[in-house]
Amino acid sequence: MTSVVERVLPERLGRPFRWLASSSWVSNLGDGIVMAAGPLLVASLTDDARLVALAATLQWLPPLLFSLLAGVVSDRVSRWHVMLAGNLVRVVVLVVLATAILTGAVSIVVVLAVLFLLGCAEVFVDNTSATLVPMLVRRQDLAVANSRVMAGFVTLNQLAGPPIGAALFAAAHVVPYATQIVLLLGALALLAKVRLPPVERPAERRHVRHDLAEGLRWAARHPAVRTLVLTIFIFNITFGAAWSVLVLYAQRQLGLDEIGFGLITTMNAVGGLLGTACYGWLTTKVTLGNLMRIGLIIETLTHAALALTHTPWVAMVIFVVFGAHAFVWGTTSVTIRHRAVPPELQGRVTGVNSLGVFGGLVVGSALGGALAERYDVATPFWFAAVGSAVFVVVIWRQLRHIAHDDDPLPAES
Repeated sequence: MTSVVERVLPERLGRPFRWLASSSWVSNLGDGIVMAAGPLLVASLTDDARLVALAATLQWLPPLLFSLLAGVVSDRVSRWHVMLAGNLVRVVVLVVLATAILTGAVSIVVVLAVLFLLGCAEVFVDNTSATLVPMLVRRQDLAVANSRVMAGFVTLNQLAGPPIGAALFAAAHVVPYATQIVLLLGALALLAKVRLPPVERPAERRHVRHDLAEGLRWAARHPAVRTLVLTIFIFNITFGAAWSVLVLYAQRQLGLDEIGFGLITTMNAVGGLLGTACYGWLTTKVTLGNLMRIGLIIETLTHAALALTHTPWVAMVIFVVFGAHAFVWGTTSVTIRHRAVPPELQGRVTGVNSLGVFGGLVVGSALGGALAERYDVATPFWFAAVGSAVFVVVIWRQLRHIAHDDDPLPAES
């Protein structure tokens, strides 16, 4: 047993990181369960593609609105307390939703409101969580630590969680949400064992606008971080258009039921595990810039292939390939940020990155819902394929900035 723990979470990463990783994994299992249950609950209340896409938009809108503010909060106050407060808010909101389902008072309006409130709390939790690894792990071990966190995310959030969530939803609509409440409380208990080192902060409290501007300017000055933010924004417009109607695509074009929809995310996770196994080897054989270029070509072809296929097993293979690409991209992006960004700016630069991530998703989901309602569920995937192809050409030269030379720039005085 000891050897297994050492292989998964090497002792050199430290006991605090082990507790942090364990907390992250438990929380990710709960999030994965609701990842499948949420769209299924929405689809059980309406078949309007615009409302289904709106549900995705309302989950992605809070980061667009509050990511920069969440970054300032993460850099100003105790990060442990931000995690505690944000997760307690999530628990309260989930209790309200579970009660509404049990009493028969649930409606599409209630669900949409809950999704928005959960999204607001998750902005602060996710932003702060992203700053913790470089506080606990040495710079040379960041790639290993991030790969372990990402492997837990892939295994539990994407592989185990969604089929469990779909099965629990099929048994009773309230069960997935009750399960997530228990898991969130367990994750908080594990997180309570983590003692974070202090973060250097300015002696004088400055205006929020000053801190926001400092984070934006730093991200704009750093070539690798700037390119990552720009790229994720562009490609999340196309990704958001397609994935915002994924539950309808699974039902209408592939003919899948609730369990089949959960299997889609499972296949993504299988691909993520393949990406995990190959990641170290890939980074020794392919430059990060070329790795990103290959990934963007894969993403473009994924959208086109999904638009064309009506065969579930073919679609499942495509989702495996996409999952491997998503893991490689995500791990590379996080590691570059963790290595490059000074500790006192981690929250704000993460907020800038989240602005790019969710800004693209919000724009894309609005387009996806309108296209699916106007035409059919394959149309958003065609839009994603064509749009991604154009963006690959536009962004191609900028990807040269993604390199192994990711030393930090100093924070502004």
